[in-house]
Amino acid sequence: MSVLEHVAENVRRLRTEAGLSQQVLADAADVSRRMLVGIESGDANVSLNTLDRIAAALEVTFADLVKAPSNPNRDRIDALVWSGRTPGSKGVLLASAPATREVELWSWTLMPGDRYTSAADPTGWHEMFFVIEGRLVVELPDGEHAIDAGDFFVFPSDRDYAYRNDGDMPLRFIRNVAH
Repeated sequence: MSVLEHVAENVRRLRTEAGLSQQVLADAADVSRRMLVGIESGDANVSLNTLDRIAAALEVTFADLVKAPSNPNRDRIDALVWSGRTPGSKGVLLASAPATREVELWSWTLMPGDRYTSAADPTGWHEMFFVIEGRLVVELPDGEHAIDAGDFFVFPSDRDYAYRNDGDMPLRFIRNVAH
């Protein structure tokens, strides 16, 4: 199923659940009713800005509109949301985590055999990783999670955790902390 089909099903379902007509939602999102009909039928190629406005009008997140309707979580969305005119240009929403105060963006390098350990963060905090090079091992109370280059992982960090590099080359990854 394509992201347009996900958006169509999600917008239709969320609008219905909210008890809104197409016209009321279109007015609240500042889009034409015709555009909204096209979105709900999966026929409209919609801009990211328009999706933001529809999400705000429905009081949901952007991720709620683009994720697979069968996916109840936001920690692995992996949806191709934008394609450019040039082959290979794309925007993929990997994951989403709630944030109430701020989001931090970090660039990390762990040399072979190194390990970072952290005590639990306050409730509501999340860590999001995207591995650029190497293999990241995240240690959580429920077990270890290995994330290879090109993959990502999201978890609530309100419990003790650690991450390490078991490889023989430098590990490079992007870390977002959302709270």
